[in-house]
Amino acid sequence: MIRELLTSFSLTLIDALDTLLVLGNHSEFQRVASLLQDTADFDIDVNASVFETNIRVVGGLLSAHLLAGRAGMDLEPGWPCSGPLLRMAEDAARKLLPAFQTPTGMPYGTVNLLNGVSPTETPVTCTAGVGTFILEFATLSRLTGDATYENAARRALRALWKTRSDIGLVGNHIDILSKKWVAQDAGIGAGVDSYFEYLVKGAIMLQDEELLSMFLEYDRAIQNYTRFDDWYLWVQMHKGTVSMPVFQSLEAFWPGLQSLLGNLDSAVRTFQNYYSVWRQFGGLPEFYSIPQGYTVDKREGYPLRPELIESAMYLFRATGDHTYLQLGLDALESIEKITRTPCGYASVKDLRDHQLDNRMESFFLAETIKYLYLLFDPAHFLHGGGAEGDGSWEEGGEEGQCVLGAGGFIFNTEAHPLDPAALYCCSRHAQDRRELRDVLLSLSEPAEKSSSKSKPPNQQTESPPPGQSDSIALKPGEKKTPPLLSCPVQPFSARLSILGQVFTDNT
Repeated sequence: MIRELLTSFSLTLIDALDTLLVLGNHSEFQRVASLLQDTADFDIDVNASVFETNIRVVGGLLSAHLLAGRAGMDLEPGWPCSGPLLRMAEDAARKLLPAFQTPTGMPYGTVNLLNGVSPTETPVTCTAGVGTFILEFATLSRLTGDATYENAARRALRALWKTRSDIGLVGNHIDILSKKWVAQDAGIGAGVDSYFEYLVKGAIMLQDEELLSMFLEYDRAIQNYTRFDDWYLWVQMHKGTVSMPVFQSLEAFWPGLQSLLGNLDSAVRTFQNYYSVWRQFGGLPEFYSIPQGYTVDKREGYPLRPELIESAMYLFRATGDHTYLQLGLDALESIEKITRTPCGYASVKDLRDHQLDNRMESFFLAETIKYLYLLFDPAHFLHGGGAEGDGSWEEGGEEGQCVLGAGGFIFNTEAHPLDPAALYCCSRHAQDRRELRDVLLSLSEPAEKSSSKSKPPNQQTESPPPGQSDSIALKPGEKKTPPLLSCPVQPFSARLSILGQVFTDNT
């Protein structure tokens, strides 16, 4: 996928903020979070990648908001359903919504944060740029109660789903207005990768069968047409013929994703293929020719990407095999020996001679360091580690009725952890209360209807005038209509009473 640098606002601070908390640096997390609240401004005339702004800025702010309590920050009443970092995330996401205002629902790739989509903006964007929003936008909608964001992400996903080929594959770049594929190479790497990732993680986080069924259908086509000897090649999306027999470093997320679905045998074999490339060069080149067993011309660099380390973390948790710790140690030594500079860690311009570039991507701080740390800390709270009573979970919501942070965190594609329990706390808990209210109201409606139908209109009992009490004396044959949410008289064999409404054995 395209990793363009977004300037003019504090991208690196936002992208790396939750890493500080993961590493245990609470004081610096508090300082940076306060600094961002005082200085970050999204009302600026700058063209921004919709995809990158979502995964880095919106995702980073949502994660920091959900982790703020662990960092010792003062929390607003009702957190995690309110808070300054949440409002910042919503402000950033609101700037992206104009990109989704298209006839198809698929978003433009770039938006001006101040003026919206330019009239001259190209309608061609990559597949991941259409299908990588459901985690952040659903989290935002369910925390704030505004369904606009989740609806936009779902509309884009469903529109993209309808464009797949007859053999079940999607290409690399699509015209979002005409729905025609501009680049028809199908694979799991650059331009497509996080689309598949978000179908799986979205299904897990939201318990959504629609998203899971989408991925499973894609996976059948991927396994059938692109997999060769546990490598995944690029093929023509309509014919299934091989178009590029290369491994891209961005594909290294795939074994970790497979492990989330329980496909461990396949995941382990593919990981070993990728790990062999790492051992050959001390890193993963951007492109690697599988037939030649060497780097591809002008794609020899390694910008400190996290994907293979990410898969190692997932597979170590799934298997306990120390092979994955060895990969972590190899990665740590390579990064320290090859890329360390006086001011940070530099991208490797060429893995053949370890020549360095004069830049460090923000995803190194947001993802690579985080996944390395979590690989070697299996008891970390993000893994659900810790014993009962040691502070591994938190209270949240109104009057502290929600249990948060007990495990099951979902990482977005920029490694920003999101807590599904917080989504339930703010949306499902409120939904449960609404559903209970509707049930209670519906229980009293049949009595009203049967009372009104039992008499002709001219014999119906009129309501007493305002201020006049309702007589308790009933006329012959008349039944008293219970008021809404009343507690009807029932024998003590009744099983349950909620909010004053008694539920009987046969209710």
